[in-house]
Amino acid sequence: MIARRQLLAHAALGAGALFVAPGLALATVPTERRFVFIIQRGAADGLDILRPTGDPAFTALRGGLIGDAAAGTKLDAMFTLHPSLIEVGRMYGQGQALFVHAVASPYRDRSHFDGQNVLETGGARPYAVRDGWLNRLVTMLPRSSDEAIAIAATVPTALRGPVQVASFAPSALPHAADDLMTRVTALYDADPQLHPVWQAALETRGLAADVAAGQDPASLGRLTASFLTKSNGPRIAMLETLGWDTHSAQKGRLANQLKNLDAMLAAMRDGLGAAWATTTVLVATEFGRTVAVNGTGGTDHGTGSVAMLVGGAVKGGRVVSDWPGLAPSKLYQARDLRPTSALDALIAGAAAESLSLDPERVGRDLFVQTTSDRPMSGLIRTRSMQS
Repeated sequence: MIARRQLLAHAALGAGALFVAPGLALATVPTERRFVFIIQRGAADGLDILRPTGDPAFTALRGGLIGDAAAGTKLDAMFTLHPSLIEVGRMYGQGQALFVHAVASPYRDRSHFDGQNVLETGGARPYAVRDGWLNRLVTMLPRSSDEAIAIAATVPTALRGPVQVASFAPSALPHAADDLMTRVTALYDADPQLHPVWQAALETRGLAADVAAGQDPASLGRLTASFLTKSNGPRIAMLETLGWDTHSAQKGRLANQLKNLDAMLAAMRDGLGAAWATTTVLVATEFGRTVAVNGTGGTDHGTGSVAMLVGGAVKGGRVVSDWPGLAPSKLYQARDLRPTSALDALIAGAAAESLSLDPERVGRDLFVQTTSDRPMSGLIRTRSMQS
């Protein structure tokens, strides 16, 4: 049952489903550095997003899906970026995008729900940890005097925990009239429980009031930027994107998904303006997809995938990968891209460097029950970071 406070928040701000992102969750921390986590729910196909066109086995395995192997932005002798990621390709050329290929969390059993839980909690196995690594990350930062409040039905697992955060989902419904808002404010003015909740909801509403929060990806990117650039706004955000489970008709579906992601990232970059220089955006998925194409023009649940870092703070223009190869003897369980990098290590390294935290502590506290891999380093342009 939805709590009374949640209903109140819905009445104040509304909640709606977005095509690529049903929610935006934020945490307020006193820093000018910004860290954004975008989860690709559904297991995004890393072999199609960042194509290993230099691997002699790739074209034979994936020719039907990729079409023209020369299409897209060629990053180096091995990898070619999917042609839908035009703006991300430009960021790469400007040294603002980095890819880590053949990466995976510790999870290996190919269930979406379990895989996403491991990714978001940082646990060694599903449901072993109750709070999320992003919430634990917030606890490692100096606390702000202003705490956010949940204003949507749910907060993503990665942000659940002892630190109170806010979630906001734009609505397609018309905004409530100012007169109604004033009347409700007066109604709850003397209520010791609902008055602070209502005030927090109004403050969050005010942060997004000057942005058209439509349901297209670019609008979501601009909305995120509007939160992150407010003087009293959050500095950590999480976005959920859906629709990456491409069991059939993958060629057209994935192209559209990546086009949406590309538009959202570009709009976020443009909306952040000068703040883009101190921003790191991490994009990751729960696991990858099979190397072979199935009978319906799609791919099935796999293991290794690709993660990306974009932002003005990223030391980009490169692909980080200990490429395992796609020959039959090189595959994981004879079907999947074999992981050679730990997603935990990437997250810990990116978060620590982005927010100027001790990487050993971040790796230990965010993923205490998972991998012994040391956090990745050299991911962020430290000279661009200013507290």
